[in-house]
Amino acid sequence: MSENQPPYGGAPGGQPGPYDQNPYNQNPYEQVAQPYGQVPAYPGGGQQDVSAYGQVPTGMPPLAHWGWRVLSALIDGLIVGVPQVAVTYGVNRPAGSLVALIGLVVLAYFEGTKGQTPGKMAIGTHTLREADGQVLGFWRALGRRLAHFIDAVACFVGYLWPLWDAKRQTFADKIVSSVVIKP
Repeated sequence: MSENQPPYGGAPGGQPGPYDQNPYNQNPYEQVAQPYGQVPAYPGGGQQDVSAYGQVPTGMPPLAHWGWRVLSALIDGLIVGVPQVAVTYGVNRPAGSLVALIGLVVLAYFEGTKGQTPGKMAIGTHTLREADGQVLGFWRALGRRLAHFIDAVACFVGYLWPLWDAKRQTFADKIVSSVVIKP
């Protein structure tokens, strides 16, 4: 490759080639930066570094390790599970299922609007959108809660996935593009 020849087939002299033109006159690699609280934005905007694929970009708050995630899930499980078991055995099974469904929706509401369930509030973790660090919103949070079924299907491997994943995501996190952080 010569000194005047740009990489990846652009025209010489730094001009875009016929296949490099963007009809919307925007750089497709630039992303609008939204802050994660007081921390600089993730992924930081600017030119995308494809060599760092799968690695955690700079500027992103610290990801919550697996132990914090498990502890917050146990707290949430107790908050929903104790009333469910009490109603199931005290009243009847359909009423207990209704309590579990209400608990699922309430947890999705907290996670979608505040970024934290009661268990995450106790531990200090947040679930946020991976792209811009904003809260998930109710429907995405509910989808994440329902997608945890996929984490459990193959012998709970999806729940263990954060142990070796670069972004510490479960399968449900990958599906809805969320991350769990501990600032």
